[in-house]
Amino acid sequence: MKVILLERVERLGALGEIVTVKDGFARNFLLPRSKALRATQANMKVFESQRVDIESRNANARGAAAKAGERLDGTSYVMIRQAGDSGQLYGSVSGRDIADSVNAEGGKIDRAMVVLDKPIKALGVHSIKVRLHAEVTATVNINIARSVDEAERQARGENVIASQFEEDRASDAQSVADMLEGGAGSHESFGRDD
Repeated sequence: MKVILLERVERLGALGEIVTVKDGFARNFLLPRSKALRATQANMKVFESQRVDIESRNANARGAAAKAGERLDGTSYVMIRQAGDSGQLYGSVSGRDIADSVNAEGGKIDRAMVVLDKPIKALGVHSIKVRLHAEVTATVNINIARSVDEAERQARGENVIASQFEEDRASDAQSVADMLEGGAGSHESFGRDD
């Protein structure tokens, strides 16, 4: 199906271009969200007569998104989640979770704006792209930790999983040293006269 784009669509084209897309993509995504019109003679005439208005609306939306992007770009958000000893989360963090976290701190984004290539399934600080407009993206940092203290340590750049294993290893070594020093398993004889 041929359509006229009413705004820039990533990997497809810019405003005003006539492109050929699959019928389902046009019917289910582009047309209902007012991102395109069917490329008929009547729609082409309507588009040309309203082109200036459409371009100005798009420029205004891009400007508003750029302002919001300046406030949002580089901000950090902490999410407390349960995870195993190896840092694997019980479940995953989705775009909706990220949008809820940003909105709770005063941001205004929709879950569809969050760009996740794959769900987040591990502790740590993750950089996430947020597409505020077809031409405006911002990056937020999501700090996923098991506790507030752990989140603060991760924010300073510490690898909490590696340090946890190091602490466990030191604790185990101390336990072994205590046992060898005279705790359990000592061979002293009690009450025997030889």
